[in-house]
Amino acid sequence: MSVLPFLAAGWIFLAGMYGIVTSHNLVHAVGCLSVAQSATYVLLLGVGYRRGATAPVFSDLPTDAPVTDPVVQALALTDVVVGATLTALLLSLVIQIRKRSGTVDPEALTGLKG
Repeated sequence: MSVLPFLAAGWIFLAGMYGIVTSHNLVHAVGCLSVAQSATYVLLLGVGYRRGATAPVFSDLPTDAPVTDPVVQALALTDVVVGATLTALLLSLVIQIRKRSGTVDPEALTGLKG
């Protein structure tokens, strides 16, 4: 098992978090959150990869053949759907914030100050 996918996932996550922390635009922050969330795709690829394994279709394989885990594939697909839904929801909230306050700068939003 290689450590490279896990390092890549950590780097992508940290790049997304850096973008969120330094963002002065809500649309940019949502995009950076999407980048940080996409690190989980790489992480799931690293977890589910098996060298020399095939798809788990057992009709033409011997019983001792190495196969990949279909649960990891299902989790990756679910992760993509949840990520797209979350991004769409957050962008719609940014549109409503822009309509009501006239800005997308988080520091200029006076309604959020305590």
